[in-house]
Amino acid sequence: MKGYLHIGQNVMLEKKRIIGIFDLDNTSTAKDTRAFLRRAEEDGVVQSACEDIPRSFILCDHPYHKQIIYLSQLNAQTLLRRSEEGEIL
Repeated sequence: MKGYLHIGQNVMLEKKRIIGIFDLDNTSTAKDTRAFLRRAEEDGVVQSACEDIPRSFILCDHPYHKQIIYLSQLNAQTLLRRSEEGEIL
């Protein structure tokens, strides 16, 4: 994975930092995922890249933090397609 992935609102993520891209509708129904996201919010490691309701979250490693979570209004399938196609915006 080389390059960057545009996740919305002029936010670009370095592809090599992306651990996973997750659909919020599917994953937030799980108790463990809700607890994970709540703890991340409390720890201040959630960044929003959307103005509307988020549809996906992207888990990234970070050189100064254990991990960072980005919320995106783009759905996970769109982000995965962009990542696989090498789309760089």
